[in-house]
Amino acid sequence: MHAMVNPTVLAGMAPARFPSFSRKALQGAICSLLVGWSAGASAQAPSEPQAPLTQAAPAAAAAAEAAASRTPIVPKAGSAAEATAAAAGPSVASAAAQRLPQLSLNEVVRAVLDHNPDLRAVEQSRTTARAGVVSASALPNPKLEWNQGRNSARVPGAAAGTVQGWAVALPIENPAVRGARVEAARAGEQGSVHFVATTRNALVAQVRLRAYEMVLREAEVEAAKEAVRLLEQAHERVRVRVDSGEAARYEIIKADAEIIQARQQEQTARLRAEQAQLSLGRLAAGQLPVRFRLDVSLEDPLRIEDMGEIDPMEHPELRQLKAEVERAQARLDGAKASRWPGVELRYGQTREPDVRLNTVGVSIQIPLLDQHRGPIDEAASELERARLQLEGRQIELRQQTLQAWKELEMARLRTQALSQGSVREAESALRVAEAAYRFGERGILDVLDAQRVLRSIRADLLDARYQLQAARIQLEYLAGRYDDPSAL
Repeated sequence: MHAMVNPTVLAGMAPARFPSFSRKALQGAICSLLVGWSAGASAQAPSEPQAPLTQAAPAAAAAAEAAASRTPIVPKAGSAAEATAAAAGPSVASAAAQRLPQLSLNEVVRAVLDHNPDLRAVEQSRTTARAGVVSASALPNPKLEWNQGRNSARVPGAAAGTVQGWAVALPIENPAVRGARVEAARAGEQGSVHFVATTRNALVAQVRLRAYEMVLREAEVEAAKEAVRLLEQAHERVRVRVDSGEAARYEIIKADAEIIQARQQEQTARLRAEQAQLSLGRLAAGQLPVRFRLDVSLEDPLRIEDMGEIDPMEHPELRQLKAEVERAQARLDGAKASRWPGVELRYGQTREPDVRLNTVGVSIQIPLLDQHRGPIDEAASELERARLQLEGRQIELRQQTLQAWKELEMARLRTQALSQGSVREAESALRVAEAAYRFGERGILDVLDAQRVLRSIRADLLDARYQLQAARIQLEYLAGRYDDPSAL
């Protein structure tokens, strides 16, 4: 899928290039140098709403060194969005995000069900199936025949003149053939209803999964922003220490590389978030806003007691396959009965110049040469195929349900382990590395490694929460809970 990306977003997220600061720049007092950098950055601020790191690094040196030189750069245990908002303040980007329309998950599902082209095309199949029932129930039309000619006398005394004739024929179909055809059509109608329910069930599950994916991508964007903010703080401290001669030049190079990588990850996260939102809009045939927020959270509660009532045998696809079995059985019965298709009653009258002839007749087709073995065997094979498909799908749904339960349990245990243990330990390790760096016992590499470990664990926690919601959606899909639009 090719996602449409706003060029201005790409422009604002271009990887930054970092300036190099030489020791000759410290000929004057460090304070006057920092004041000069602050004045130069304030002159550039109005022209760039989202300045890249090459412009923000000199400007933030004085503020970062004065306000945060002795404060840890470990974020609070809250969400990434709260940490980003606290760091950025009332920025233009956050104000624009608050103005975005906020939609609930049910509103998005309703929009997709009302405008999805694939679902609307499938719903039209019910009209076709109802018309098929009407066609199967129709009675054969009578036949009317009329003819006219001239009689020529061949022997003496014969009357010559005009000859006229007409006839009416009424086909009477075998009731067994007609009944089997009607039953097959009605089974097809029921199958079309269940097919619509199957399509709706799969579509709603897909919408819900895409919605949580969109929330996941947005959370990854916020986490990437937080990572860039923390790395910028570390970069400023390293730059000051390198310029003052307290640290080696390698440390600023390493910090620059870390920020470049973090900004690239932020750009990738933004593109993934836009792609997830576009995929939701595609399912709704473009009827959703271009940019919107979802009232959904990856931490939505999961009620295990409700999940215990899941029965895969209630899946609408099984009802559709059962209707196919009934349809195949009716076609087999019709094929067997078609060896005696019915009779035809005929009444006719012929008028000659001196004679009027009335005739009544009955015609019937005798299965002498064609016993209809081909149609019967074909219908029997289709019936067996439908039964095997139903049995196979039942087994497959049971196995998928067991697998979904295992995935749900693994995601739940993984979420608990990461949220209750790994994240806290990584945050503690980062605080220790930061304190050791301030006292000169460790280098910047230890701080950057600790930050990288914390980012990785938090990313794993987001993915685990998403997998937990995905497993829940899979179980509800297997139980067919999304096939009824009134229950959404």
